[in-house]
Amino acid sequence: MIDVNQETCCNVVHQEAIESVEQLELSVVEQLSESFKALADPTRIRILYNLSRRELCVCDLAEILGMTQSAVSHQLRYLKALRIVKFRREGNTMYYTCDDAHIIGLLQMALDHVTHAQGRDE
Repeated sequence: MIDVNQETCCNVVHQEAIESVEQLELSVVEQLSESFKALADPTRIRILYNLSRRELCVCDLAEILGMTQSAVSHQLRYLKALRIVKFRREGNTMYYTCDDAHIIGLLQMALDHVTHAQGRDE
């Protein structure tokens, strides 16, 4: 009896298939991984979601998220280093906003996926 759940292969290498597949450069793979890491943290997701809606300062984000300003600042430094968020200074206040529409697009697609998947489960 054959187990249909068992992964099997014909043990034949299909050279034409291998040659037709374009490989990503390691530097691109690493940058892509960093982008997904940025979206893998619940706090950063919440920060990016809010910043995709409007410009906010650290105090605003801390209040919205129920976190300390220090904790929010730490996450913003990480996102700024990846060039996902940017800031502008107005007096002593730094206002943050999203600086990468692609990341926000990924976030929105993931949100759409989750809400769609939840709808199917109900």
